[in-house]
Order: sequence, then structure tokens, then C-alpha cells
Amino acid sequence: MKRKQVKEILFRMIAVVIASVMGTIGAGAIMGIELWKSASMAAILGVAIVLEGLARAYMADGVLNEDEINDSFNKANGKK
Repeated sequence: MKRKQVKEILFRMIAVVIASVMGTIGAGAIMGIELWKSASMAAILGVAIVLEGLARAYMADGVLNEDEINDSFNKANGKK
């Protein structure tokens, strides 16, 4: 994998964590769940969805191309 791809994936993972956490903070507060617990679970789930997609794409042919990376992140974003 190229250094540019690794950097892009890492920055996009940070974006997934932020987007996942922001969406669950309010819901967790309403349900009485501690802020750090709901934020942690949301972050872990968002990253796990992306990592699963990347792993499955890599297992298929041993290469990650741009479309496979985008598809993995789109799943975490709820687009696919």
C-alpha cells in the first residue's frame, strides 16, 4: 500500500470517529449512558465497519484500490 493511501485512510478514519461520536452523544445522554461510554462504542463501531470492509476487499485480490477504499468508507457513512 502506498504511503499516500495509508495517510488518506487514517485521516478518513478520524472523520468516521468524529461523525460516529457526534451522532450518539445526544442519544446516550437521553438514555442516561455516560458520555465516554457512548462515544467509545460509537467510535469502535464506526472503525470496525470500515476495517471489515477494507479487510474483505483486500482478501479478495490482495490489493486495495481507490473504489474499494471508498466503498468501505461509504458503508460506515450509511451510503451502501
